[in-house]
Amino acid sequence: MKTKRFRKLLRLLRFYPPFLGAGIRIKEVSDDFSRFVIVMPLRFYNRNVHGTHFGGSLYAMCDPFYVFILMANLGDEFIVWDKTATIHFRRPGKGTMRVVFEISKEEIVSIKDEVRALGKNTYWYKAEVKDEEGKVVAELEKEIYVRHKKSKPREQIASK
Repeated sequence: MKTKRFRKLLRLLRFYPPFLGAGIRIKEVSDDFSRFVIVMPLRFYNRNVHGTHFGGSLYAMCDPFYVFILMANLGDEFIVWDKTATIHFRRPGKGTMRVVFEISKEEIVSIKDEVRALGKNTYWYKAEVKDEEGKVVAELEKEIYVRHKKSKPREQIASK
């Protein structure tokens, strides 16, 4: 994905309803789009009945960022999708939540090479949502599907 187009997408995320409605903000983005820091302060509009962070908002702040990292770094010759996600809530979230998403340049190069050779593959990533004291509030696991555009999906191959 072109850098200019990707930066525009990130600016538009400020107005994405799940982020806007929950107060989710992108606090930091590395120049090469391999690292994102996301924050969400506790506000009256993102609290649950117990006065802590609503679980759906905690997941929303984690949803797209591993896909974004791979889309920005793999380029237009690859298709990147979320496949599965699991979030484990460990403690009530109070105050400002923070989560860091990062994929190393070495891993991105490895993914490019593997997917070019195999046609497609899936990759697992983990992240921790932490409170202001650094305590883990939630743990996230995501499976990301990556396919090379020139490879044919299994359904197309099977139908011939």
